[in-house]
Amino acid sequence: MFTATLVSPALTAGDLSAAADRLAEAGCALAAQGWIEEGVAADLHFAMAPDAARGVLEGAFSGADVVVQRQATREKRLLVADMDSTMITVECIDELADYAGIKPQIAAITEAAMRGELDFEGALDARVALLAGLDEAVIERCLAERVRIMPGAKALVATMRARGATAILVSGGFTRFAEPVAREIGFDRAIANVLEIADGRLTGKVAKPIVGSDTKERTLREAMIALGLAPEQTLAVGDGANDLAMIRAAGLGVAYHAKPIVAAAAAARVDHGDLSVLLYAQGIARRDWVSG
Repeated sequence: MFTATLVSPALTAGDLSAAADRLAEAGCALAAQGWIEEGVAADLHFAMAPDAARGVLEGAFSGADVVVQRQATREKRLLVADMDSTMITVECIDELADYAGIKPQIAAITEAAMRGELDFEGALDARVALLAGLDEAVIERCLAERVRIMPGAKALVATMRARGATAILVSGGFTRFAEPVAREIGFDRAIANVLEIADGRLTGKVAKPIVGSDTKERTLREAMIALGLAPEQTLAVGDGANDLAMIRAAGLGVAYHAKPIVAAAAAARVDHGDLSVLLYAQGIARRDWVSG
């Protein structure tokens, strides 16, 4: 049995009925439907053809996110998440560059790397090199002034952990951001790159090996084995090309307001709502969320 979850702040009974009709016409063998939270999130349970279900539902309802998955394993026991533009609202390296007066140059490289047009590790080295000489104090200033937690992040992590899940933040960014962000949101641990600093200034280098796509996928697989989980019990979420490997490896891989290359490859997309969509996707109503 499969479940299609529709999430939108303006979801109507008519939308639910229309979705049911679409599934029936696609030969999905609709079995049941109902609200998770009336007017916001609903489930449609069906017996077959999940790819067809996704095809007829995604984009069919204005402002609605759609997640299609197996019903039996919809609640996950492992979350592995990207940080920049996923768990926080900014790209930290771009914000550091703004303090250095070179944001346009670095942001252009970041955007190309996240679209998969540049090798991530080479692009990271190139961007960090441009920050050589930047005062270390700028990191704390950037953290305080620019870094904001993504809506829904704290509830997602707190609720999943309260229900027995493990949550790991794995970032191609930097430990000086990832570690405090992970603490604030409530992750079990954080993995990220280390900026090299000497005499209170950035050297323009990042410690090797670089945390990139391979590290993210390996972290997911190693945690899954350590926790004795099946792939179907895992959730990965990210927005950039360096998140693709872990998104593909997870039981539910989610592209979050993602670059086109990621959105096209992911099993699910969140294009409209915030991270709380991933709680509704697990069948967890707002009344059961835990405040972060």
